[in-house]
Amino acid sequence: MSSTAEKNEYDFRLINVEVTDTQLCVTLADGREVHNPLEFYPKLVKASKKVRNNFRILAQGIGIEWPDLNEHLSTEGIVLGRRAIDW
Repeated sequence: MSSTAEKNEYDFRLINVEVTDTQLCVTLADGREVHNPLEFYPKLVKASKKVRNNFRILAQGIGIEWPDLNEHLSTEGIVLGRRAIDW
């Protein structure tokens, strides 16, 4: 059985997203910031700045959606440095 403290330790929720020309940057609800190379996300690399900046935060911060790209990234995957697959 896990405690509430254990669950919260791994409860990745983001509150802010910034996409630069080289990085995907997210701020988590607990104040941590994560910066991953944009090259981890091929669809974002190929997209225009306008399309990259057209995103929405999903379900109280558990992920990000780019509707123009049909791209969805989980906050947990971003924090763990998982690369997106370019289908």
